[in-house]
Amino acid sequence: MSKTFGWYYLLAATLYIVFVVCIACSRFGSVKLGPEQSKPEFSLLSWAAMLFAAGIGIDLMFFSVAEPVTQYMQPPEGAGQTIEAARQAMVWTLFHYGLNRLVNVCPEGMALGYFSYRYNLPLTIRSALYPIFGKRINGPIGHSVDIAAVIGTIFGIATTLGIGVVQLNYGLSVLFDIPDSLAAKAALIALSVIIATISVTSGVDKGIRVLSELNVALALGLILFVLFMGDTSFLLNAFSAQRRRLRQSLYGHDAEQLRLRPAGGMDEQLDALFLGVVGGLVAVCGPVPARISRGRTIRQFVMGTLIIPFTFTPGCGCRCSATARCMRSSTATRPFAQEAMAHPERGFYSLLAQYPAFTFSASVATITGLLFYVTSADSGALVLGNFTSKLKDINSDAPNWLRIFWSVAIGLLTLGMLMTNGISALQNTTVIMGLPFSFVIFFVMGRTV
Repeated sequence: MSKTFGWYYLLAATLYIVFVVCIACSRFGSVKLGPEQSKPEFSLLSWAAMLFAAGIGIDLMFFSVAEPVTQYMQPPEGAGQTIEAARQAMVWTLFHYGLNRLVNVCPEGMALGYFSYRYNLPLTIRSALYPIFGKRINGPIGHSVDIAAVIGTIFGIATTLGIGVVQLNYGLSVLFDIPDSLAAKAALIALSVIIATISVTSGVDKGIRVLSELNVALALGLILFVLFMGDTSFLLNAFSAQRRRLRQSLYGHDAEQLRLRPAGGMDEQLDALFLGVVGGLVAVCGPVPARISRGRTIRQFVMGTLIIPFTFTPGCGCRCSATARCMRSSTATRPFAQEAMAHPERGFYSLLAQYPAFTFSASVATITGLLFYVTSADSGALVLGNFTSKLKDINSDAPNWLRIFWSVAIGLLTLGMLMTNGISALQNTTVIMGLPFSFVIFFVMGRTV
């Protein structure tokens, strides 16, 4: 699938970056998402925490160790298990979680925030088309766009949650010897739906904000644990060097991404997941930042959605550490590397097992993963509720019964996908669903220019 659409998503992401940076640096950067007298609804720290939770999903924890290990052991070009392979492994991994991923939410979120709060339009995808179609967005055009957004959102959320519940089940099996079974996964989904329902019905200020702040605290704690319990100097130097290398070769990697990837295998699967599924999740990832950014300027919004999640990516220290562990391995068959490559959901825990206090760190990792799962589910339920209701007040959200309905629906779809082993099919569907939303963004960008 990445061979078919990968080039398009890479081109789109590059154009998005150029567009939002130009807008932020221009005189329009000082324009507020809302009336000129409006003030931010949330403090800077709370806003940053919610942007972090909206921009980073549980798939980051799932692949945070497996990807750099795979890239190091089996690089797309050159020999594996070399210094150069380690460097490239980090660059490729940061590429997947860098601007090319995060920028997908920025143009649409910016357009939604501006037209919704300035023109009193609903916080749905159709509002982004207002400068093109005007009041006709209230007819068949707008209905079609919002229906596609609902389908893309629920499929995209279920895809990431299906990945997440597999890792959560493994974490519980490590800690409490709970068997890796469909029944255990169903129980985890039920628990997550209950927590997500409580969160989403509590509102953005009480539910989603509190969970996001707790998520950030635990994720940062994991970063510090890996940094200070490992080779701190090596990890900091490696992380700094790889970000510098990524900046220097960003656009070169856009071209190399498709040329060097072998057909099939983990590399191509990762490309499809990170490029396509993230594109499909624009329908949910765009409205959430817009919802919490009323009163912020466009410049603040661009900086917040791009810089904050990337800077505090919780898997960065783990990726550096995972690559370092492989570099110090004496053979290519080291159990740590083998397990991370064969079972991505185990890689994160296999890395933590290399450090002291494994039970404690694994417990924190499992709780963090659960919170990532819940914040994705409650954000999706909130957005889907707003998509499927007619709100009289732009500052209000969907009624509680509708939020509960979508929270349960997401859980049931995730469970059904696991029962039928439909993760791959759902990924491909979400990749395709991402295409129309990219067209919407291009329409808005063209109208702005």
